[in-house]
Amino acid sequence: MAQRLYTLFAHQNTRQATSKCCCCIGPPGFLQDHAHPWVRELAIDIRNPSPGLYNEDLAPTKERRWGAFSIFNVWTSDVHSLWGYYLAASLFLLCGSFVNFLIAIGLSSLVIFFLMNLMGYAGEKTGVPYPVLARASFGIWGANLAALVRAVVACFWYGAQTAAASGAIVALLVRNDSLLAFHQNTQWLGHSGLEVICYVGIWALQLLIIQKGMETVRRFQDWAGPAVWIAMLVLAVGLCVKAGGFSIDHGIPMDVLLDKTRDAGVTGAPGSFWALMAVGATWITYFAALYLNFCDFSRYARDKQAVKRGNLWGLPVNLVAFSLVAGITTIAAYKVYGEVLLHPEQISTKFDSWVLALLAALTFAVATLGINVVANFVSAAFDISNVFPRRISFKRGGYIAALIALVLYPFAPWEGGAAHFVNAIGATMGPLLGIILVDYYLVAKGRINVAALYDEHGEYRYQGGWNINALIATGIGSVFSTILPNFTDLLPAWWGTYGWFFGVGIGGAVYWVLATLRPRAVAAMA
Repeated sequence: MAQRLYTLFAHQNTRQATSKCCCCIGPPGFLQDHAHPWVRELAIDIRNPSPGLYNEDLAPTKERRWGAFSIFNVWTSDVHSLWGYYLAASLFLLCGSFVNFLIAIGLSSLVIFFLMNLMGYAGEKTGVPYPVLARASFGIWGANLAALVRAVVACFWYGAQTAAASGAIVALLVRNDSLLAFHQNTQWLGHSGLEVICYVGIWALQLLIIQKGMETVRRFQDWAGPAVWIAMLVLAVGLCVKAGGFSIDHGIPMDVLLDKTRDAGVTGAPGSFWALMAVGATWITYFAALYLNFCDFSRYARDKQAVKRGNLWGLPVNLVAFSLVAGITTIAAYKVYGEVLLHPEQISTKFDSWVLALLAALTFAVATLGINVVANFVSAAFDISNVFPRRISFKRGGYIAALIALVLYPFAPWEGGAAHFVNAIGATMGPLLGIILVDYYLVAKGRINVAALYDEHGEYRYQGGWNINALIATGIGSVFSTILPNFTDLLPAWWGTYGWFFGVGIGGAVYWVLATLRPRAVAAMA
C-alpha cells in the first residue's frame, strides 16, 4: 500500500507547467508548456508595489515545487501531534463506542476536506499567503486585523504544542531518580524547573528548523510525517499484543466515561446524538486556524490537482486512520493498565524499557515540532510580517511569535480540557473564514486582481484601506461566536461547542447582505 501511495504521488509530482500573467489570475485551465522538471513557474508581474504592502516573503510565489506528497505531509505533520492524539482520544470517550467514533470523525473529516479545498484553491490560484489574500476582503489595511487575529491564535497554539512536546521529554527524564527529585522540588514561573528547561529547549529547537525558509519546512515535514506514523503504529501494535489482541470493544465502564467527560461542556451522555454532534463540531473546529492560512502552503503547489489529491489523502483518509490508531491505543492501554490514558507520554512512562521510552518521547516531540512549524510558526510569521513588511521579514515575524509564546508559558492558558480549549480558541476565527469565502466565491466570483493587493491606491483600498462591510460582519459574527458564549451567561452552555460555526455562518451572511446593499467592483480579467 505504501508503495502504491508513493507511486501515485511521484506520478503527480512529475507534472510540469508554467503560466504567465500580467495582473489578474483567471479560472483554472491556464497552464501551458513546461519549464524546469519538478517546478512550475508562475510569473506575476507586480510593478511598483507600495512599500508598506510588499516584501519578498509576501510576494506571489514564483516557483511551485510542492506536489501532492508535500501537501499530504502538511497534514501528517499537522495531525500527528500530541495535541491531535489527546483530542482524538478525548473525543473517543464521548462517542461511547468505536463505531460511533469512526462515523463522527469520518463525516466531520469530509467537511474539513471540503473547506480546506476552498481555501487551498484560492492559494494555488493567486500564489499569495493568507494575510495578502485577506486584503481582497478586508482592504489593504483592514487585512492587518484579520492577520493579527490569526497570529495571536497561532501564538497560543505555538505555546500549547511546545508545552506538549516538552512534556513528552519530561516524562522520559523523570525516570531518573535525580531528575525526578529536581522535577518535584524545584519551581520556576509556576512550573517545575525541569519543565521550564525542557520547554525552552524545545522552543529553541523549533527556531533552528525554520531559519532556512519554507523549503526547509517542506523537507522536514516530508521526513517527520511518515516517521511519526510508523512510531504510532508500533505503539498501537505493542499495546494490543500486551492486551491479548486487537479489540474495538473498549470495555470502559459508563461511570468512568462520565467522570472523564464531565468537564467537556457537552449535553448528553457519551454515545448520545448530541455527544456525537459535539464530537464532529469539535473535530472540525480543531482545524479553524488552518482553514484560514492553508493558502500559505497551497500557494507552493504545482497545480490544483496537487492540492486536491494531497488533501484527499492527508485529510479524510489520514484523519480517520490516525483517529483509528488513537482509539485502538486508548482501548489497549485501558486493558493493559486499567486506567484511561489520554496523553501518549502517559503511556510511555509505563514502559519498562528505557530504549522504548526514549523512542516514544523523541517521536512525540518530533511530531509536535512538525505541527508547530506547519500550523503556527509559518502562519504567525506571514501574518506579523504583513503588518510591517518593510521592517519585519518572514523570519523576524516568526521570531516575534515564538517570543510571545515564551512569554505566555508562565500563564499556560492551554492547560485544561482539550475540547474546551479547541472550541474557545477556534471560535475567534469563524467570522474571518465566513467573510473571506463569501467574498472570494460569491462576491468576486473567484477573480482576484493580484497586483492590486500590493497597491495602496488600488481597488482594494475601499474606505481608506478598510472594507467597512467586512469590519461590521466581523464584529457581529464575533459577538455570537466568542463574546457572548465565553464572557456572558446569556447563551446556553452548549453554544460554545458550536461557536466557530455560528461565527462562520453569521459573519458570512452579514457580509453577503452588506455586499449586496453596498456592492464593489469585481476584478476584471486581464
